[in-house]
Amino acid sequence: MPAALLLVTPIYGDHVAEIDHDAGEPVWRQLATILRGQITRGEIAPGKLLPSTRTLMQTYEVSDGTVKRAVAALRAEGLVQTVRGRGVFVVKR
Repeated sequence: MPAALLLVTPIYGDHVAEIDHDAGEPVWRQLATILRGQITRGEIAPGKLLPSTRTLMQTYEVSDGTVKRAVAALRAEGLVQTVRGRGVFVVKR
């Protein structure tokens, strides 16, 4: 396995998430894709809290800016909503 490939235990569900820090695709976009998949598969149910920024940083070995940018992308897509002082929740559809 290439050294640049990071296999991570998933936070939700049985899927193994992969972040390739050397890929042509930005890391924030890879993280957004992982979280989007967990949301669309129902692994993170509507109304449920996303893992904290710190948890995502530690799990995927990314910076807080990467997490914030990934969450911002999901927010722009209407998948999540930030509640100040509480966290980021999956939007009920």
